[in-house]
Amino acid sequence: MESARRAARAGRVDEAARAWEQVRAAAPDNTEALFFFGQRALAQGDPRAAVQWLSRATQLAPKEALIPLALANAQRALGDDQGEMAALEAALKADPYCYPALLGKAALLEKAGMKRNAARIYADALKIIPVSAEDRLSPDLRNLVQRARAAVDDNAGALDAFIETKLGRIREAHRDARFDRFNESKDALTGRKKIYTQQPVMLHFPRLPAIQFYDEAEFPWLPDLEAGTDVVAAELQSVLNTRSGDFRPYLNHPDGVPLNETASLNRSADWSAYFLWDDGVRVNDHCEQCPQTAALLERMPLADVPGFAPAAFFSTLKPRARIPQHTGVTNIRLIVHLGLIIPGGAKFRVGNEWRDWQRGKAWIFDDTIDHEARNDSDELRAILIFDIWNPYLSTAERELACALLAAQREYYKGDVATA
Repeated sequence: MESARRAARAGRVDEAARAWEQVRAAAPDNTEALFFFGQRALAQGDPRAAVQWLSRATQLAPKEALIPLALANAQRALGDDQGEMAALEAALKADPYCYPALLGKAALLEKAGMKRNAARIYADALKIIPVSAEDRLSPDLRNLVQRARAAVDDNAGALDAFIETKLGRIREAHRDARFDRFNESKDALTGRKKIYTQQPVMLHFPRLPAIQFYDEAEFPWLPDLEAGTDVVAAELQSVLNTRSGDFRPYLNHPDGVPLNETASLNRSADWSAYFLWDDGVRVNDHCEQCPQTAALLERMPLADVPGFAPAAFFSTLKPRARIPQHTGVTNIRLIVHLGLIIPGGAKFRVGNEWRDWQRGKAWIFDDTIDHEARNDSDELRAILIFDIWNPYLSTAERELACALLAAQREYYKGDVATA
């Protein structure tokens, strides 16, 4: 049997057929042999013979998804939709995550005019297929994946339009209400948006709301910050003109640290920072260079976590550079951006929402939710960034969180070799 397998893997079909015939002479119901002859018949353009071989193999090996999947291909070649669906169902019974079977089942439903339910199954298949595996799919499967995406998108639009016909009177009755949270839930239901959760790298404080961009009305000091745009931008420009060497790569991790998507930016000047506060320590020299910016920051509700926060800095992103998706260290604090040098094409995403930076405009977001940035222009983008306390923490929780992180740091620093 091993010689038959080797010949089949090497593509020596005739030699493999002779070897599998010998196997069948001793064991007529050997499923590997039946599968081989079914596949060979299909490749030779004889789907009827393939159905006979593969039907028997499916009966003998009900827990093997690949055999009924091949049977479905044979039934498709015969134009037997009912037989193909039965084979696909057998494949999914053996392996509910067999995405070629899901794609095939959805395609059959679409062919039968059941586009809505086909889209639901296409969506299930797309959730399973690893993005990294798509380039390795056969041309037929790649085409089916593209077809699935189009069907899912079309269905999402149609479902959304249908739902809106049922919501009009309610929206009108509450015309002064805010609908942003409801709209996001509707977009998640229809498949138009994904709802992102918090994924802190270090400390996850439970039961804090996962809000992508916070409502600006909750932060009465924001107008004061935005009003300082001109003086802050002028001090930034002075630093860029006279002390650009004080900017350093924002990421500067030692070798051997897993960086995943951000590895290309480690020690790269594409994303650089000029720190005014760094891990809770005021950088006096830099603050002296930017006294009005420093004074403005001191009026802000900066997070105060000794050894960790606040951080406050000018952040630059070079032309055509991008910061790939990533998440921050802890949700006990939020991040503030103020646009300073903003060319067209400078964009920012948190979760499922993209925004364009604007000069003089600030926003507040939770950086433990997946986010990314890009500068699609030919000019430098520069913003002011600093962190503040998450407003949903009590004073006691803030103090306890500080003590928690300090204790963790002290514990590991006390790990001294004794040998």
